[in-house]
Amino acid sequence: MSLALSDLSAYPIVQAPMAGGGSPPRLAAAVSEAGGLGFLAAGYKTADGMYEEIKQLRSLTGRFFGVNLFMPQRPLTDMAAVGVYRNQLWGESAWYETPLGDPDTKTDDGYEAKLAILLDDPVPLVSFTFGCPTAEVVESFARVGTRTLVTVTTAEEARAAEAGGADAVCVQGVEAGGHQGTHRDDPELDHTGTGLLALIAQVREAVRLPLVAAGGLMRGAQIAGVLAAGAQSAQLGTAFLATPESGAPQLHKDALTDPLFPRTELTRAFSGRPARGLVNRFLREHGPYAPAAYPQVHYLTSPLRRAAAKAQDPQGMALWAGQGHRLARPLPAAELVEVLFGELAAARQDLAAGA
Repeated sequence: MSLALSDLSAYPIVQAPMAGGGSPPRLAAAVSEAGGLGFLAAGYKTADGMYEEIKQLRSLTGRFFGVNLFMPQRPLTDMAAVGVYRNQLWGESAWYETPLGDPDTKTDDGYEAKLAILLDDPVPLVSFTFGCPTAEVVESFARVGTRTLVTVTTAEEARAAEAGGADAVCVQGVEAGGHQGTHRDDPELDHTGTGLLALIAQVREAVRLPLVAAGGLMRGAQIAGVLAAGAQSAQLGTAFLATPESGAPQLHKDALTDPLFPRTELTRAFSGRPARGLVNRFLREHGPYAPAAYPQVHYLTSPLRRAAAKAQDPQGMALWAGQGHRLARPLPAAELVEVLFGELAAARQDLAAGA
């Protein structure tokens, strides 16, 4: 089953699934209703919580949508580094007057239970982050009519997705906000990711699967660029983070264009896995020595991040954002889809005219 996004949406615009509450049902519904492809993020949710959001989304739109799953992570064998990091975070715990979280929380994110629900009550599209599902899982989804999309950050990961039978790959450039969807977390490769256009070229030569391009895309002209490079559609996260329908805190939305936060960096400070966010105090102070320990660090810092948000302190929050964050527009999601498609059409006309 080859994946043609044109079968699922009128426009080649995909709203990225943003775990942690950034992409609630109302956002996915607004995007799908406007002609794009909305996505729910099941990461960090219980299986029941995921299903409740699917039911809510179905009550808001009859259009196609997708659900994103986190692949289970390998058990962490060395918890000593997590213990050291925990000690280094005691000052934050005292400052925000909240205890640190439990890093021993289960690491499979309810994967099997979520698979069971999605196979019992199928959705149009399921995507995977942090790894590639087994061929058996992909075949199971194919039997119920669900298409599968695997996030990749290298040509090698794309080959693995193709070998596993995936219908398409989401090619994620290093410019992307939030977590890098690498299949294997290798600390030696920190800060060495590949830019989106170069990665599209590499993946196109490696596999014959349709490509969805993701990473730093904020304008219709950029969408035109990745489509010309060989992608079938473009996935945008930070662009939709600023919309009223987004579940991000207003502090996070405002920070995207705040001169106090002019740049982004990849960091392990908040979750233990490389993720791109706006550079704030917490990232600067703790990023240099945060261990490669996901999701242990995520659960360890979770109460701190919640306390910072409650205190209206963006300097202690995980302000995930792509490199194009300064171009964020606080438009309603449906209007943003229309504006992006208008910009895409104009860029195509300019290209055709040789402008």
